[in-house]
Amino acid sequence: MDLAPNDPPPEHRLVLVTGPSGAGRSTAINVLEDLGFEGIDNIPLSLVPRLLDGPPLGRPMALGLDARNRDFNATALIELIDSLTRNPRVALEVIYLDCAPGELIRRFSDTRRRHPLAADESPAEGIAREIDLLAPIRVRADHLIDTSELSPHDLKAELTRWFEPGTSGRLSVLIQSFSYKRGVPRGVDMIFDCRFLANPHWQPALRSLDGRDPEVARYVQGDVRFAEFFAKLRDLLLLLLPAHLQEGKAHLSIGFGCTGGQHRSVAVAELMGAALAQAGWPVSKRHRELERKGAENPPADKVYGA
Repeated sequence: MDLAPNDPPPEHRLVLVTGPSGAGRSTAINVLEDLGFEGIDNIPLSLVPRLLDGPPLGRPMALGLDARNRDFNATALIELIDSLTRNPRVALEVIYLDCAPGELIRRFSDTRRRHPLAADESPAEGIAREIDLLAPIRVRADHLIDTSELSPHDLKAELTRWFEPGTSGRLSVLIQSFSYKRGVPRGVDMIFDCRFLANPHWQPALRSLDGRDPEVARYVQGDVRFAEFFAKLRDLLLLLLPAHLQEGKAHLSIGFGCTGGQHRSVAVAELMGAALAQAGWPVSKRHRELERKGAENPPADKVYGA
């Protein structure tokens, strides 16, 4: 949400927490309550706009939403996100708690609970169904946190880093890579095309690697155009980020695209994330095509710095 210079600040700070069952949504709501949020779990989607009709509550709200909600469906939730994003009275953030299917199966096995979408089937079937149902929402998230290897304490530390009192006045930056062949990600504020850089795909030794690998990064940086491109883009972003913060934005998404979303865009996203973090900005990252391939990524919302 962008504010014009004369617009009043948002009256409501709202955080929507979603993700597959067992990924840690209830834990996240409890953590946000401890941080001063008013937490409501499993609220029907149709009731969310009514919470915002009255006067400001004086404190932020955290709402837990998943497939167990009475009137839940992915289309309705996306429409809700879109309408709240357009509402000048609301500063909205969406947290998606992700988790590997194998870990979700283990968690359901440990608790001996039925999956809400598989009352008469195995938890694995319900988990697969729910992950597919939530896929369109996952790509809309402002904060994508993989809890597969996080303990409740780790998740609390991660959420505290982003939502502790006083952080609403700072700008969180999401940097993501993508493939133009699969389309531009939704909700990206700025996009930069990396397809002019030398392509590691044509080097047999590098083809199976991705842009997080030092050899791939060195190859991309070896392009004679890289140094000037990177320096000017870094300086541009360092000029723009304080301006966006001053205009009232809580988060900014920056996309880097290339042909396959595996080498050049990933390398530039990693390098730019590190550069912005070194300058003091809280930066998280996503690599969309690597996630789709099921590559072994670090946590999807890995923080470079704060």
